[in-house]
Amino acid sequence: MTTAEILKRVRRIEIKTRGLSNHIFAGEYHSAFKGRGMSFSEVREYAPGDDVKAIDWNVTARFSHPFIKVFEEERELTVMLLVDVSSSSLFGTQQRLKRDLITEISAVISFSASTNNDKVGVIFFSDKVEKFIPPKKGRSHILRIIRELIALEPSQNSKGTNVNAALEYLTNALKKRTITFVLSDFVSEPYDAALQLAARRHDIVGIQTYDRHDQELPAAGLIQVKDAETGEMRWLDTDDKQVRYQYGAAFEEQKKYCQTSFRKSGASLVRVRTDEDYVKVLQGFFKGR
Repeated sequence: MTTAEILKRVRRIEIKTRGLSNHIFAGEYHSAFKGRGMSFSEVREYAPGDDVKAIDWNVTARFSHPFIKVFEEERELTVMLLVDVSSSSLFGTQQRLKRDLITEISAVISFSASTNNDKVGVIFFSDKVEKFIPPKKGRSHILRIIRELIALEPSQNSKGTNVNAALEYLTNALKKRTITFVLSDFVSEPYDAALQLAARRHDIVGIQTYDRHDQELPAAGLIQVKDAETGEMRWLDTDDKQVRYQYGAAFEEQKKYCQTSFRKSGASLVRVRTDEDYVKVLQGFFKGR
């Protein structure tokens, strides 16, 4: 992809996802993720019904009638995106590739965070951490993230997906609490221990992307398939009911592992299919918090 093509696609994604962030997600995002506490804002005169515990006795004594302290929520948060760029994300048989879905959702979250004056950072990973973008604010920073979401590819010697490596990097690199979104199909080496450790320090939200044909193999006769991450080639008789059953059973086993790992760690998990309206899915999740 040329630089001009990348910039054109960045602009197209910015227009779409920034509009969604401003008009749909701003309120839901703000209410879903709390700030780090309350900070002093100002004092004002006491009114009937105010909490007497909030009276500022020094100001009250100075003016000879009661004043109370007013506090407001500290809204500034740090949002981290852990983005799977492994080869398995380059699969999709419906409206889009899993990678395209991850890119759009990441952009929506980034603009939503930026609208709320939050910092955003990214850890790109395959079977290892590919790139770390430290958290910052500002439109130019968000556009840089989108460029990387579009253009970054895994290392040539990369094979497989390792969610564990990304979570361990997060735990070691960011000591302060963050809101962390892990965007992946979670077809990975085991990661439950790293997830539990990361969830103790950070507010973790997994966004699992999948395609209809990750879930079920169509009956299409004898076909040759290639594992996108290992390069292994195989012939499959997709008309064989047992083959299709085993394919679906492997998907369900992986799905169950993912759901169980997130539940045990206390983290949240959202599942989005490539042909689903992710806007409705994310809105439902934000409102549910």
